[in-house]
Amino acid sequence: MDVEQTVLPGIGLRHEFTTRSGRRIGVVSHRTGRRDLVIYDPDDPDRACETVKLNDEEADALVELLGAPRIVQRLNALHREVEGLVSVQLPIAPGSPYTGRPMGEAQVRTRTGASIVAVVRAGHVFASPAPDFVLTGDDIVVVVGSEDSTATVADILASG
Repeated sequence: MDVEQTVLPGIGLRHEFTTRSGRRIGVVSHRTGRRDLVIYDPDDPDRACETVKLNDEEADALVELLGAPRIVQRLNALHREVEGLVSVQLPIAPGSPYTGRPMGEAQVRTRTGASIVAVVRAGHVFASPAPDFVLTGDDIVVVVGSEDSTATVADILASG
Protein backbone atom coordinates (compact mmCIF):
# COMPACT_ATOMS: atom_id res chain seq x y z
CA MET A 1 0.00 0.00 0.00
CA ASP A 2 1.38 3.41 -0.96
CA VAL A 3 1.16 6.17 1.62
CA GLU A 4 1.60 9.65 0.19
CA GLN A 5 3.26 12.28 2.36
CA THR A 6 2.68 15.97 1.70
CA VAL A 7 4.31 18.88 3.52
CA LEU A 8 1.71 21.48 4.49
CA PRO A 9 3.69 24.73 4.98
CA GLY A 10 2.93 26.32 8.34
CA ILE A 11 0.71 23.39 9.35
CA GLY A 12 2.64 20.11 9.36
CA LEU A 13 2.41 16.88 7.37
CA ARG A 14 -0.40 15.02 5.66
CA HIS A 15 -0.25 11.27 5.08
CA GLU A 16 -2.88 9.72 2.81
CA PHE A 17 -3.66 6.39 1.24
CA THR A 18 -6.44 4.78 -0.77
CA THR A 19 -8.18 1.76 0.71
CA ARG A 20 -8.79 -1.38 -1.28
CA SER A 21 -12.41 -0.26 -1.70
CA GLY A 22 -11.27 3.04 -3.22
CA ARG A 23 -11.79 5.39 -0.25
CA ARG A 24 -9.11 7.98 0.57
CA ILE A 25 -8.13 8.37 4.20
CA GLY A 26 -5.54 10.72 5.64
CA VAL A 27 -3.96 11.99 8.81
CA VAL A 28 -2.83 15.58 9.17
CA SER A 29 -0.11 15.90 11.82
CA HIS A 30 -0.03 19.53 12.93
CA ARG A 31 3.14 21.18 14.21
CA THR A 32 1.24 21.78 17.46
CA GLY A 33 0.93 18.01 18.01
CA ARG A 34 -2.76 17.78 17.13
CA ARG A 35 -3.78 15.21 14.55
CA ASP A 36 -6.77 15.21 12.25
CA LEU A 37 -8.18 11.98 10.86
CA VAL A 38 -9.60 12.86 7.44
CA ILE A 39 -12.02 10.84 5.33
CA TYR A 40 -12.33 12.13 1.79
CA ASP A 41 -15.44 12.34 -0.36
CA PRO A 42 -15.59 9.27 -2.66
CA ASP A 43 -16.81 11.48 -5.54
CA ASP A 44 -14.21 14.22 -4.97
CA PRO A 45 -10.94 12.96 -3.46
CA ASP A 46 -9.80 16.55 -2.78
CA ARG A 47 -12.77 17.29 -0.50
CA ALA A 48 -12.93 16.06 3.08
CA CYS A 49 -16.37 14.73 3.94
CA GLU A 50 -15.39 14.08 7.56
CA THR A 51 -12.59 15.36 9.81
CA VAL A 52 -12.04 14.17 13.35
CA LYS A 53 -9.67 16.24 15.49
CA LEU A 54 -7.63 14.09 17.88
CA ASN A 55 -5.63 15.19 20.91
CA ASP A 56 -2.54 13.20 21.95
CA GLU A 57 -4.49 10.84 24.20
CA GLU A 58 -7.08 10.13 21.52
CA ALA A 59 -4.41 9.60 18.85
CA ASP A 60 -2.59 7.17 21.17
CA ALA A 61 -5.83 5.26 21.78
CA LEU A 62 -6.43 4.98 18.03
CA VAL A 63 -2.85 3.79 17.48
CA GLU A 64 -3.36 1.17 20.17
CA LEU A 65 -6.57 -0.03 18.54
CA LEU A 66 -5.10 -0.15 15.04
CA GLY A 67 -1.35 -0.51 15.45
CA ALA A 68 -0.36 -2.98 18.12
CA PRO A 69 -2.93 -5.64 17.27
CA ARG A 70 -2.06 -5.33 13.56
CA ILE A 71 1.64 -5.98 14.14
CA VAL A 72 0.80 -8.99 16.28
CA GLN A 73 -1.63 -10.26 13.61
CA ARG A 74 1.11 -10.02 10.97
CA LEU A 75 3.59 -11.83 13.19
CA ASN A 76 1.04 -14.53 13.99
CA ALA A 77 0.39 -15.00 10.27
CA LEU A 78 4.13 -15.24 9.67
CA HIS A 79 4.68 -17.93 12.27
CA ARG A 80 1.81 -19.95 10.80
CA GLU A 81 3.68 -19.84 7.49
CA VAL A 82 7.09 -20.75 8.94
CA GLU A 83 7.11 -23.95 10.94
CA GLY A 84 8.80 -23.61 14.33
CA LEU A 85 8.54 -19.81 14.43
CA VAL A 86 6.44 -18.20 17.15
CA SER A 87 5.79 -14.64 18.26
CA VAL A 88 4.99 -13.78 21.84
CA GLN A 89 4.12 -10.64 23.76
CA LEU A 90 6.03 -10.38 27.02
CA PRO A 91 5.17 -7.73 29.60
CA ILE A 92 8.04 -5.95 31.33
CA ALA A 93 7.05 -5.95 34.98
CA PRO A 94 7.95 -2.83 36.98
CA GLY A 95 10.31 -5.05 39.03
CA SER A 96 12.15 -6.50 36.02
CA PRO A 97 15.94 -6.16 36.22
CA TYR A 98 15.75 -4.46 32.81
CA THR A 99 13.29 -1.72 33.78
CA GLY A 100 15.04 1.59 33.13
CA ARG A 101 17.90 -0.08 31.26
CA PRO A 102 18.77 -0.27 27.56
CA MET A 103 17.25 -3.30 25.89
CA GLY A 104 20.65 -4.38 24.53
CA GLU A 105 21.93 -5.08 28.04
CA ALA A 106 19.68 -8.16 28.12
CA GLN A 107 21.61 -9.58 25.12
CA VAL A 108 18.46 -11.44 24.08
CA ARG A 109 19.54 -12.36 20.55
CA THR A 110 23.04 -13.41 21.64
CA ARG A 111 21.77 -15.50 24.56
CA THR A 112 18.71 -17.09 22.92
CA GLY A 113 18.68 -16.58 19.15
CA ALA A 114 15.26 -14.89 19.46
CA SER A 115 14.69 -11.28 18.39
CA ILE A 116 12.80 -8.41 19.97
CA VAL A 117 10.95 -7.01 16.95
CA ALA A 118 8.80 -4.38 18.66
CA VAL A 119 7.97 -2.74 21.96
CA VAL A 120 4.46 -1.50 22.72
CA ARG A 121 4.37 1.35 25.23
CA ALA A 122 1.15 3.09 26.19
CA GLY A 123 -0.43 2.14 22.87
CA HIS A 124 2.52 3.30 20.76
CA VAL A 125 4.41 0.68 18.77
CA PHE A 126 8.19 1.00 18.50
CA ALA A 127 9.09 -1.34 15.64
CA SER A 128 12.65 -2.70 15.43
CA PRO A 129 13.89 -0.97 18.58
CA ALA A 130 17.64 -0.33 18.73
CA PRO A 131 19.78 -1.84 21.51
CA ASP A 132 19.87 1.55 23.29
CA PHE A 133 16.04 1.60 23.59
CA VAL A 134 15.33 1.93 27.32
CA LEU A 135 12.68 -0.45 28.65
CA THR A 136 10.12 0.71 31.21
CA GLY A 137 7.70 -1.11 33.46
CA ASP A 138 4.46 -1.91 31.66
CA ASP A 139 6.17 -2.12 28.24
CA ILE A 140 5.13 -5.11 26.15
CA VAL A 141 8.01 -6.67 24.24
CA VAL A 142 7.16 -8.57 21.03
CA VAL A 143 9.62 -11.43 20.53
CA VAL A 144 10.03 -13.77 17.55
CA GLY A 145 11.88 -17.06 17.71
CA SER A 146 11.38 -20.71 18.54
CA GLU A 147 9.15 -21.77 21.44
CA ASP A 148 12.20 -22.56 23.55
CA SER A 149 14.07 -19.35 22.74
CA THR A 150 11.05 -17.11 23.43
CA ALA A 151 10.46 -18.91 26.75
CA THR A 152 14.09 -18.21 27.66
CA VAL A 153 13.61 -14.54 26.76
CA ALA A 154 10.63 -14.42 29.13
CA ASP A 155 12.85 -15.77 31.91
CA ILE A 156 15.65 -13.31 31.11
CA LEU A 157 13.33 -10.30 31.13
CA ALA A 158 11.68 -11.43 34.37
CA SER A 159 14.74 -12.37 36.38
CA GLY A 160 17.91 -11.49 34.52
